[in-house]
Amino acid sequence: MIRKLLVANRGEIALRVFRTCRELGIATVAVVAPDDKGSLHARVADETVDVESYLFSEEHIRAAKQTGAEAVHPGYGFLAENADFAEAVNAAELVWVGPPPDALRAGGDKLEAKRIAQAAGVPVVPTGEPEELGFPLLVKAAAGGGGRGMRVVRSPIELEEALEAARREAKAAFGDDRVFCERYVERPHHVEVQLLGEIALGERDCSVQRRHQKVLEEAPSPAVDETLRAAISEAAVAFARAVGYENAGTAEFMVDGQDFFFLELNGRIQVEHPVTELVTGIDLVKAQIQIACGETTIGRPSARHGHAVEVRLYAEDPRTFLPQTGRIAKLRLPGDIRVDAGVAEGDEIGIAYDPMIAKLIAHGTTRADALDRLRTALATTEVEGVTTNLPFLRWLVAHPLVRAGETTTAFLVEHPPLSRPALRAAPAAWRVPFRLNLPPPAPAAAPDVDATAAEHGGAAGEQSSVVAPMPGTVIKLLVGAGDAVRARQPLVVLEAMKMETPLASPYDATVRAVHVAEGDRVAGGAVLVELEE
Repeated sequence: MIRKLLVANRGEIALRVFRTCRELGIATVAVVAPDDKGSLHARVADETVDVESYLFSEEHIRAAKQTGAEAVHPGYGFLAENADFAEAVNAAELVWVGPPPDALRAGGDKLEAKRIAQAAGVPVVPTGEPEELGFPLLVKAAAGGGGRGMRVVRSPIELEEALEAARREAKAAFGDDRVFCERYVERPHHVEVQLLGEIALGERDCSVQRRHQKVLEEAPSPAVDETLRAAISEAAVAFARAVGYENAGTAEFMVDGQDFFFLELNGRIQVEHPVTELVTGIDLVKAQIQIACGETTIGRPSARHGHAVEVRLYAEDPRTFLPQTGRIAKLRLPGDIRVDAGVAEGDEIGIAYDPMIAKLIAHGTTRADALDRLRTALATTEVEGVTTNLPFLRWLVAHPLVRAGETTTAFLVEHPPLSRPALRAAPAAWRVPFRLNLPPPAPAAAPDVDATAAEHGGAAGEQSSVVAPMPGTVIKLLVGAGDAVRARQPLVVLEAMKMETPLASPYDATVRAVHVAEGDRVAGGAVLVELEE
């Protein structure tokens, strides 16, 4: 067993890895970037080393050598699925706590992963040229994950802008701007199988999503029966075997009735791994470390135990999901369920990193029991000093369709956050859209970013300026002074906490003045563009 381990990450996942290391008697090393000094993960590690950036692999290796750490755990995000980083760690004669570089390359490239899956007999979503696929279709980043570089395109007129935005977001997130198109399925369940090498530990349901990012996760999936569970687990193992997979990973699938399609392999620990831990009794981080150290006797779960549900408490607007910043003046998290937090009372939520405050995970003997326990825990949670999605989470866990286990990836489009839910779910036969002898209609359009920005200080009505609805970075400036613009024409694209937000003109106008340049960091409420009719 190793004696000292460095986590090449920050926040909640660093703290999670440290916790298991302490239980195993392993000393811990944190790294901290210049704009992240004083963060919780840096305060609780046994040792802390300054690095220039979390994205520089050589900095992590230097920090490991400097402190005498023998192993590197990449967490999730940043360099977690970077095969070159894994190779560099191995070349430095350090233990890499993750899958082999070749498996990372095979699974990390979405197009190559689809090819391997097909060859292994695993069903995949059709990909191709837009004219071949038809609409709606989904633009995806070839090296993507976590919802970055993804755009739903419903008509040819939207395609060019979606491709450009997806390439830009993919380049910023992964250093790779390759994108591809695949068929878009309107109302699937998002189901993923937790792997330890070629062992399947059961599935999770992650269907409740906003902007292609998960909001609520649970295990097991209410959409999967025993027959489908066996088939989807077998497909996940077939893919893992085809790429020579080792260590923890997640095979993600789209489920439509009894049909399922392979989406991608995430070659790392997932944010939602706690629900699997609670129903299997397996510490996945401990298993990762044991596998990396060459142990081969990692136990299989004899059976699932009850049900687990997780939600993510974020510093974000509960209706629009626009990220928020501020200092946490008060933080009261529940003590009777599992809580994986990344910040503490008094900490600052800035614009540079993910705004997640904590994950709240409840376990019960039944699904209803787990949801009841989570609902009670959310009622006792308190956060002051920064706007959070806590009202949304309370609404979500109490929603009749969530309670009925009928949510799909379209749920938050068809049931906008904090909208008035029905008193109870309709009978199962009436919960899906239908028309006589016709296919179901597409879900309603996603919430209008420009309209929601207007409600929170953005462009609207008779205003003569477009302002930032939240702190962020200007990554695209689309107009200049004197330009004539149409109503709803994008003017500026802001990025905050990993997500792009385009801001549009509220009416036909002429640009009077532009007050920002690409690359500028702006505060919430800052005037970006002035207009005149």
